[in-house]
Amino acid sequence: MSVRDAYHEHVREALERDGWSITADPFLISFGSTKAEIDLAAEKLLAACRGTERIAVEVKCFPQSALSGFHTALGQFLNYRIVLEENYPDYTLYLAIPSDTHETFFRQPIVQRVITRYAINLIVCNIPERTIEQWIPAKPTSEPS
Repeated sequence: MSVRDAYHEHVREALERDGWSITADPFLISFGSTKAEIDLAAEKLLAACRGTERIAVEVKCFPQSALSGFHTALGQFLNYRIVLEENYPDYTLYLAIPSDTHETFFRQPIVQRVITRYAINLIVCNIPERTIEQWIPAKPTSEPS
């Protein structure tokens, strides 16, 4: 089992408070002989006609170098998204980040451009309160990736 992010339990509790049922912790995925662990999988029953929404959540807090942590998180996110698209198409992948990181590092123009270009879905969490402040879905882009 890989090392959990420092805010793993905070994000898990925030999702549960938001009405999500945690279905895997961690969410074990495989693609051929490659195996990986996404931090969490969750589902939420939507209006009867819509069914169940399923998400996979990678938790990151960027404790050391924010840029280095972002590079690692981006690589993981992109790899996980490919595996989910191929083998678990009913899951939408999100990157969960602390609100203070969102308000500082994630406001930088280069980070915003990367988030847009690679269509990164974000969950912004208030870590001390263990709540979700924002769901930020990826913005469609016509820019080449």
